Amino acid sequence: MAIDDKIKKAVLVGIQTPKIGKEEFASSLAELARLVTTLGYEVEGQVVQKRSSTKLSAVLGEGKLLELAEWTGGPGIISKGVEHKLTKAALKWQEEEKEELDEGDDLECDDAGLDEFDEDNEVTEIKSAQIVIVDTDLSPSQLRNLESAAGVMVLDRTGVIIEIFSRHAHTRAARLQVKIAKLTYLTPRLRETGNTGDRQGGGIGSKGAGESKLELDKRKVRDSIKKLKTELASIGSEHDVRRARREKEPCVALVGYTNAGKSSLMRAMTGSDVLVEDKLFATLDTTIRPLYPVTQPKILVSDTVGFIKKLPHDLVASFKSTLDEALSASLLLFVIDASDPAYKSQLEVTQSVLSEVGATDVPRLTILNKKDRLSEDDKVRLMEEFPEAIMLSALNKDDLKMLRGKILTYFEEDMIDDDIFVPFLVKGIVGEIRNKMRVLNESYDEKGVTFRVRSKSELIFKIKSKILQTKV
Repeated sequence: MAIDDKIKKAVLVGIQTPKIGKEEFASSLAELARLVTTLGYEVEGQVVQKRSSTKLSAVLGEGKLLELAEWTGGPGIISKGVEHKLTKAALKWQEEEKEELDEGDDLECDDAGLDEFDEDNEVTEIKSAQIVIVDTDLSPSQLRNLESAAGVMVLDRTGVIIEIFSRHAHTRAARLQVKIAKLTYLTPRLRETGNTGDRQGGGIGSKGAGESKLELDKRKVRDSIKKLKTELASIGSEHDVRRARREKEPCVALVGYTNAGKSSLMRAMTGSDVLVEDKLFATLDTTIRPLYPVTQPKILVSDTVGFIKKLPHDLVASFKSTLDEALSASLLLFVIDASDPAYKSQLEVTQSVLSEVGATDVPRLTILNKKDRLSEDDKVRLMEEFPEAIMLSALNKDDLKMLRGKILTYFEEDMIDDDIFVPFLVKGIVGEIRNKMRVLNESYDEKGVTFRVRSKSELIFKIKSKILQTKV
């Protein structure tokens, strides 16, 4: 039965270690719930426990395993000394993932694994959770142990994020990036399929058994990843060429935590039909539009992928070409959801990821978004904390006008005002002035037109030199 035909329910598992504070733990678990909702599941309940480490083989203690089983209808104990048997849902997921490996040339990220569950899963009406989501990264053996005790499929945080990315990626580059991360995530978990038998036996003169099924599968994954990276590199070269063409145009990049309101702000600033949803990772593909009303010179605005705590490193690496938009931008707008209690940690995550791609030296302007959700006391406190920031609501036209003015002021700081006289006999110069400079005023006489412009001194010098050469 397809997921769209019936609401699927999940139970969350949170592990609090001594290194994680109470508030940070609660925030992380709440964020996991939003991730699960974005994936299309309803959170049925949660099981939390304090543990010395997240590396313990059972992840949860015996009592908590039994509590988890009450939500899922599983045995509540980890089977030992027997071959691990997966649920029908997990087997179906792994079979689809293996088919995906065999189709390495296919660039479409089929949502294998999480999109469907077998309706014959033995779950009672009360014990109705059909998937367990754990708020940490799990090893293959930890996944196996939890599935054994819960009796249903188990996913860790990375698995959930990768699946969301695969569903929201639309462009060819984004699909390639997600697929590379997905296959990289799958590789160490191939052992859990149980298909470890030899593919061929040893013959006369051989040194033993042939390549095992596991080794064959891993080799297929490596080959697929290599091919996908080659194709991604070719697309990246095309992006570099287009980016080089835009180098001379001022560009503003919106960066920030996922669901901070970047796409809403992008839509309001550019008048474009950028997708706006109250979901995590609604935007994965970089969108570039001119600031509207169009300025002279034209200012471009780019909307980038959002960040999140514990963002898998494979995804950061895969989306480096997308994040390079931030690296090549003239100005970064750090968009913060000021109404979110965890805004400080979200800002830290944004700064950390940008540091990974080397965008720490790009000038930035902090935007405290969603002020319409704040009390007056909160507004005062935030402005005291971020005195240089701009507080606004993407829904307020006056706020947007103010932001537009700030952006124009920034780009005009190193510009000068000057007069340029263009004789009527000189061709092609007027169009260049209107496209590349801000025309403050213009006047005509019998010989030509005089423009009062605001632009960088080197561009003004270049235009005047062209006029002199044309006259000669």
